[in-house]
Amino acid sequence: MKLLVIGHDDVTALRESLRSDRSALEQSFLKHNNAARLLAAHTRLVDRYLRRVWRQLAMPGRIALAAVGGYGRCKLYPRSDIDLLILLDAESEKLLMEPLAIRPGEQTTLAKSLVMAGHPPDNALQQQLHQLISVLWDIGLEVGHSVRTVAQCMKESADITVQTNLLEARLLCGNKELFHELCDSVQQHLDLRAFYLAKLQEQQRRHARYAEADFNLEPNLKESPGGLRDLQTVTWIARAAGLGTHWSELAQIGLLTTTEARQIARHSALLATLRARLHYLAKRHEDRLLFDFQTLLAGQLGINASANRRSSEHLMQRYYRTKLAVRQFNTLMLQNLHDYLFHETPAQHILNERFMIVGTLLEIRDEQLFERKPGAIFELFLLMEQHGELTDLSAKTLRALWRAQRRIDASFRCNPLNRACFMEILRQPHGVLHALRRMNQYGILGRYLPAFGRIVGQMQHDLFHVYTVDEHILMVVRNLRRFAAPEYAQEIPLCSKLMGEFARPEVLYIAGLFHDIAKGRGGDHSQLGKKDARAFCSLHQLSRDDTDLIVWLVEHHLTLSATAQKQDLSDPEVIAGFADKIKNDRYLVALYLLTVADVRGTSPEIWNAWKAKLMEDLFYLARRYLSDGKVADQIGEIRRASSDALNLYALPPEAYQLLWAQLDDSYFLDHAPQEIAWHTRLLAFKVNAAEPIVKARISRAGEGLQVMVYCPDQRGLFARICNFFARMNYTIAEAKIHTTRHGYALDSFQIMEAVRGDTAYRDIMTYIEFELAQQIAQAKPIVLATPGRVSRQLKHFPIVTEVEIKPDNKGMYVLSLVTGDRPGLLARFALILDTHDIRLHRAKINTLGSRAEDVFWVSGKRLSDPDATRCFLDELLEKI
Repeated sequence: MKLLVIGHDDVTALRESLRSDRSALEQSFLKHNNAARLLAAHTRLVDRYLRRVWRQLAMPGRIALAAVGGYGRCKLYPRSDIDLLILLDAESEKLLMEPLAIRPGEQTTLAKSLVMAGHPPDNALQQQLHQLISVLWDIGLEVGHSVRTVAQCMKESADITVQTNLLEARLLCGNKELFHELCDSVQQHLDLRAFYLAKLQEQQRRHARYAEADFNLEPNLKESPGGLRDLQTVTWIARAAGLGTHWSELAQIGLLTTTEARQIARHSALLATLRARLHYLAKRHEDRLLFDFQTLLAGQLGINASANRRSSEHLMQRYYRTKLAVRQFNTLMLQNLHDYLFHETPAQHILNERFMIVGTLLEIRDEQLFERKPGAIFELFLLMEQHGELTDLSAKTLRALWRAQRRIDASFRCNPLNRACFMEILRQPHGVLHALRRMNQYGILGRYLPAFGRIVGQMQHDLFHVYTVDEHILMVVRNLRRFAAPEYAQEIPLCSKLMGEFARPEVLYIAGLFHDIAKGRGGDHSQLGKKDARAFCSLHQLSRDDTDLIVWLVEHHLTLSATAQKQDLSDPEVIAGFADKIKNDRYLVALYLLTVADVRGTSPEIWNAWKAKLMEDLFYLARRYLSDGKVADQIGEIRRASSDALNLYALPPEAYQLLWAQLDDSYFLDHAPQEIAWHTRLLAFKVNAAEPIVKARISRAGEGLQVMVYCPDQRGLFARICNFFARMNYTIAEAKIHTTRHGYALDSFQIMEAVRGDTAYRDIMTYIEFELAQQIAQAKPIVLATPGRVSRQLKHFPIVTEVEIKPDNKGMYVLSLVTGDRPGLLARFALILDTHDIRLHRAKINTLGSRAEDVFWVSGKRLSDPDATRCFLDELLEKI
């Protein structure tokens, strides 16, 4: 057989024609914004070019070419792969051992496909197949292909992905009888129930895979929960059951109402529009809503920034609300399809005149229940909490709940029975979080609490929150609930102990619900939120004591965290000032529990053992102040506790008198007794050491390392140490800088890995002790660590650097720095201090994702000169 060849000029002409036609499609789409029309038109366009190449190559009539995947269902996105199935007849044979090369990687794919088919084609056919794929790539069609016989397709269809592709295969060219044989075989081999269960398991695995925090910030429009794949899962099962592939078709047979069909079509259109525009913006197959494109997409869709929120935040709120609706719809439809396919008659148990249990599902006994008695909506969630055997809501109940959202209006909210039932939901010993999550998922919580409804789906591009505001709030409630669960008692033992003793924990849940409820309104969200919280407490008839506590918690929910991470806990006045804001021990315990739950609910990366220790230390210091009316750890007590610790090592006081004589009161106030004892054991007989002494140990906080540096003081020492750690890719969580009376630097650092992993700390400690001592001794000019790549989030949502300096009451200045975090930041900062003859005494480093909020205690004669201070601050703003 003579092979037909498409010449170079013809390939070039086809490539240019295809490029022009695709460009016209893009311009039309950007003008009219109709994604459905784009996908259908793009499918027809590719069909036309494929058929043209097929004809020009005179492909044999005994084989067939079929479209599969998104291309098969006529929804081909601009940069998506074009998935093809080359279907061979059973008589094809004589496979060549060495396939003809097409391009790197492609010959292997085609050869493997031919081998797997088991019915080798002849030499001429193989060359034709190679040429077909080669020409398609050359003209600009990025095809993915498989080559199989019908029998091989059936064998491979044991894989649910392959089976799904075959279900939506569409004939493009070639042997119709062979293609129909494939379709008949697919239907004959299809087990509807097994297919349903396999797709359900596939979705569950996908949801688990894409539920990580990173996918909250940059969700995958196709794969993330509530994305296009959730809609496709429904249509795949419906197609397999022969029920149709369009929402209108499902509405005609009663699986959907016409209103539901219109709603889901609208949500589907938004996701499709975003995905198509994303492909065009990225100029590649990109389904993730990356930071790089969020602001651009918002601009294309006419979404503008407001006074308090970026345009990208408005766009993402629209996306998250669509995602929530899609998940609701997906749950409803999968339950509907389950009932349609399985025709089971599970055991029924009547709970009361309104509800019954069907199998493990809660079901309403009357479809008009919520219309006649809207208060039954809350009773539904209460029953779910009280009956642990229930796993979900029936399809009948879900649909009624979907329709009933509008019944939660002002009259519903004013009904004292509904208010009492909501409080009963919060007071249940089990299932509170699940109830609140379900209420949010089905749009009930936001209707009942309008202030909550405004923050549903609201993202915060502040570089450390990785959840929407509503999801963050529910994560805080989750963390509070975990404190009370025995199986999580080892996570944070102190929190578990305190929660177990805390009366009326619903107070904490309400504070959690309202602590960030005013985000995005402008102004102080704590002040605005406390007004909402007070109104809620009044309407729900909480006692005056509980109301006062909830309102106070909402107003002060940032106080403990800010004090622990940004102030000097060794300063008695700091402890007294903090404790004076707290009414009693119950207030302190409540604030501590809410703060830990809040920080842990911000991002998986924000919480660490060092933050835990700081907050726990502040809790105990404030508790003692509230109990005794004085600040703990005065100098005398610290010295005694340190001596007691040293006695355990048989180190008598006369052995370290010389060292302690060189240490002033500020040193003892700055360090805990165990830390002083550690320093003393290391330095008692080396007070006048000529060479630097560097020692490291695993941090008592349970994470990271403590490093002590002792040496004759030198200019640029702090910058040199910071630069050393930056080169190691370690971050400094806290630095305590002290100069002894005889001119030695005694500095302590709490350091942590920038990227957490399994670390052999013994080797790291040995390296630090030797190398850092060498670098200090050699005192070579400092070469700053190469700045690492700024995170994409920081690049697209930059932080405006803020610097503030003010005197304290101890003759020092407190310098606050807020900026984008990056490697080498502290070393660069320290060099600027040296340039201006400013001495650093203490540093508290607070890193929140890509945001640095650091506080430094400094001194220097130039800081009393306003002009010199302004020059210093200007240089900081310019170089940091």
